[in-house]
Amino acid sequence: MKKYETQAAQLEESLQLSLPPVAVAFTDDPQGGISSYSDVAPAGCYFWQEASQKVFSTSAQDHELCAIGVHTHNLAGASAAQETELMTALEAMQGLDYVREEEVAAIPVMQQPVQHAVYGPLADFPMDADVVLLFAHAQQSLILTEAVARVDEGVPPAMGRPACAVVPQVRNGGRAAMSLGCCGARAYLDALSDDIALWAIPGENLESYCREISGLAKSNGILTVFHERRREDVAAGKRPSVQESLERLAS
Repeated sequence: MKKYETQAAQLEESLQLSLPPVAVAFTDDPQGGISSYSDVAPAGCYFWQEASQKVFSTSAQDHELCAIGVHTHNLAGASAAQETELMTALEAMQGLDYVREEEVAAIPVMQQPVQHAVYGPLADFPMDADVVLLFAHAQQSLILTEAVARVDEGVPPAMGRPACAVVPQVRNGGRAAMSLGCCGARAYLDALSDDIALWAIPGENLESYCREISGLAKSNGILTVFHERRREDVAAGKRPSVQESLERLAS
């Protein structure tokens, strides 16, 4: 059995995900058999969608059209033009008052330089995952929020731009986070539609998250039926007690 096959199945079944969970790992030396990315990506976040279908390795050159992504992932070996690209992008964003100078310093960045970022479906991932990404709508996010609060013993943050910053946020801090994306990620990713947010979970504690997600998904399903039937009864003119509603649920 593959390393994360069970956890991937748990997540897909419990959350009814439309896109398979995606794993991300950072390494100095990709394992043998992992192919290098062979296409041209318009942005670093684009790899997440591609990774739902196949495992591949990337380096700074593969990310070079995404100055912000190179910055947040602290990619080693970036071309000399990257710093100019980053400054140009930030100046343009500041000119639009999209991001302010004092906000740039608060954007999470990988603590150590990254040689290679490996992406792929969690179910097929051949190495230890540093971060697991989930594309989830509001109902799925409800379950994720409840599960993360138990494992991390605190409410997960909801992050904004840039979407790629959620990866260093989780990798550096070891706690899950939700990203509402950014206008760039939503332009590049079909999977990040208006009703979808991105969740990032630290791979080192994935089993604990999966266990809580699975249990809470079942609880939410049962309680949803409880509330739906209770609503029906009230609409029919009844005033059921909680016990009566529980008895109806059991029947």
